[in-house]
Amino acid sequence: MMHYISEKWRDILVFNHLDTYEKIWDLEAEWFEEPNHRRGGWSGVSRIELNLPLGGKVGVFLKRQENHVSKSLRHPISGFSTFVREYEHINAFHDNGIPSLDLVFFEDWKDDGQRRAIVMTEELAGYIPLSSDEYQPGGVFVSTKTQKANLFKKLASLMQVMHENGFQHNCFYLKHIFARPLQDGDVELRIIDLEKVKKPLVKNRARFRDLYTLFRHSDRWGVKDKIRFYRQYQQEEKLSKKSKKLWLKIADKIARKSKI
Repeated sequence: MMHYISEKWRDILVFNHLDTYEKIWDLEAEWFEEPNHRRGGWSGVSRIELNLPLGGKVGVFLKRQENHVSKSLRHPISGFSTFVREYEHINAFHDNGIPSLDLVFFEDWKDDGQRRAIVMTEELAGYIPLSSDEYQPGGVFVSTKTQKANLFKKLASLMQVMHENGFQHNCFYLKHIFARPLQDGDVELRIIDLEKVKKPLVKNRARFRDLYTLFRHSDRWGVKDKIRFYRQYQQEEKLSKKSKKLWLKIADKIARKSKI
């Protein structure tokens, strides 16, 4: 059994009678996303609102799963709940200064032979995914050169920190990068969906994988924008021979995949 409860949220959970995993598991809540039925079990997410002791409400996302397991060299037979990996990665990102989700509650346990897990995180109020129209070309939050430059700078810096610390997100789509605009044209970013994060032995593998995923699935970005962002990521005004080689490798794979 693994357990975590945020001290910041403990009194709020107690106030809402949700301070134990049994109470949280039994909570009736509509699905925000329909449960995935695979890996021999299921996994789903709900959005709920908690009452604050001094008045008002706050949103959180509650993810629950049963017998939704993954196997590894350490757990080749029984496996482990996939939320365990997400919980560990959220903590690892936080420890390395990579902006992600804020944990509220986590539990992993067995009940009558059924493996269950809960992850509760604070809602990213004021944030929207970069896949939203507001952050696509012509969108209200990238309508000026300054706004676009700030976004590329922040996103490139976030990826650099992630890769320098050896992490490969593995699903680096725009829909998994959330942004909150600031008054001065700047932007704050958070990364979500950390279940599939890896730490490859070679950092260049992480760079290639995440850049490839980002560029392939940012269809509305023009080639000029992709090159501009790539220069920002490599911190090079003029791309080096090594950077050009990686760019061509990514472009070649995107072209091959597009033909399939």
